Amino acid sequence: MKARVLIRPKEGILDPQGQVVERALPALGFEGVSNVRVGRMVELELEDTAGIEEMCERLLANPLIEDYEVLLLEPAADPAS
Repeated sequence: MKARVLIRPKEGILDPQGQVVERALPALGFEGVSNVRVGRMVELELEDTAGIEEMCERLLANPLIEDYEVLLLEPAADPAS
C-alpha cells in the first residue's frame, strides 16, 4: 500500500518560507496571492498501514508546530495482469 503524508505548519505558526514565496510571487507577475504556507510531502510504501499515525507523531511531523494529513493511495496496477 502506498501512503502520502502532507505536513504543514499549524495555523498561527510562523512560516518564513511561505512569507518569502508570498513576497516573491508579485515580483514574478503573480498578483492576488496571500497566506502562502509551505509544507512538505512524504510518500511511503507500506506492508501494513497500522503504524502510520505513530510514524507521523514520532518522526515525520513535529506535532507541536505541524499538522499532518495521511492519504492512503491505491497500489499501482500490476502490469502483468
